[in-house]
Formats: sequence, C-alpha cells, structure tokens
Amino acid sequence: MRVTFPRLADHQRAYAVVERDDGVVYRLDSGVAGRKLPHDIRHLIVERELRISDGIWGSIAAGTVYQSMTYLRGRKHPRTAERSARLKKAQRNKIMQAELLANLVEAVAALDDPSPDEIRRLTRMKLSVVPLVEPGTDPVAVTACPPPAALAAAAQALQVEAARWARLRVGEELVYDWRLPPPQAARAALRAVPRPRDGERSRRQPHRR
Repeated sequence: MRVTFPRLADHQRAYAVVERDDGVVYRLDSGVAGRKLPHDIRHLIVERELRISDGIWGSIAAGTVYQSMTYLRGRKHPRTAERSARLKKAQRNKIMQAELLANLVEAVAALDDPSPDEIRRLTRMKLSVVPLVEPGTDPVAVTACPPPAALAAAAQALQVEAARWARLRVGEELVYDWRLPPPQAARAALRAVPRPRDGERSRRQPHRR
C-alpha cells in the first residue's frame, strides 16, 4: 500500500491519498495543514517502526474504511462495508493499543536523549490510563509493550520524519509504502465474509466524480 501526504498551505484541510494493493484509492482527511507532522504520519511511522501490523494502517491496508475516508477510484469489493465492519470489530482492541503506543512514542520523541528508566517511567504513566493488559499488570513487563530501546528507535524515526515534513514547501509531498503483512485476526475476519453472489460479482462499482 502506498500513502501520499501532500504539503498544503497552512490552515487548509489536510488529507492523504491511500492507494491500496488491490487498486482501490481513497482520500483520507488528516486534520489541518501546517508545519507540524500530521497525526496520521505519526501513527504510520510508529506502527511501521514497531512492526504493528494490526493497528490503524494495517487495518486500512486489509480493507477497513473509516468515516474520514472518501472513495476516489478503483474497483471496490461488492461487500466492502461488511468487510470493513468485520475488520473493525476484530481489530478494535489492537487499534486502541496502537493509539496508546503512538502517544507513548510521541512523548519519548519530545525528550532530549531519554534514558531507559525515563522511557519506562513514561510507559507506566501513558499506559496506566487505558492499559494494554488486564488491570493490575505492570505494562512495562508485558511482551505487548516494546522495550525501551525499540521505543527510543521509533521516537528517533519520528523526529526524522518531523524534520523532513518541516522542510517541505507547499506543493511537495511525503510518500510512504506500507509493507507489513495483515495479521491472522484480519485474515480470519475477511474469510468470514460470505462470497459475493453472481450478480454482485459481475456488477461494477460506479466511479465517483
């Protein structure tokens, strides 16, 4: 999947163009344009660096369509809405975890050369609100939470992308390729969607102008 983020004039409505591997293309609304790294890029970088295949971007690659996404072109699956709904349900908890980890990495990136102990402290603070695991379990000791070194590396990657974005002129863009394979839960959710009937299979999706 390829995702393109154009640098628009400040205060315009920002967006990204999402070109999935199946040829379907969407426009993803992405907040307000400015020099600050867009929220959706921050999520993409963190999920990519931490190898989170079942977060927001992995879900989009697998077929999830969010309300902020507008269909542009390409032949959609006859049961796009049903596939998307099943994926959202299957990935709901993983999406929440990805949100928490993205917020954690952003906090690490805001520090100047944080130590492992500082990262552990931030981890406890950020993940104690909505922990990744059952209440009472130390999130730092959980295998679902990356170690401090991995969080520091992701934070550094975030800083690099923020600097790249800040140097862009209006009209330029950043392009990212998403290559993580879909998780087992997503594949199982898609297999659960009934195959389209003959009439659905042969009917073409109209193109939005």
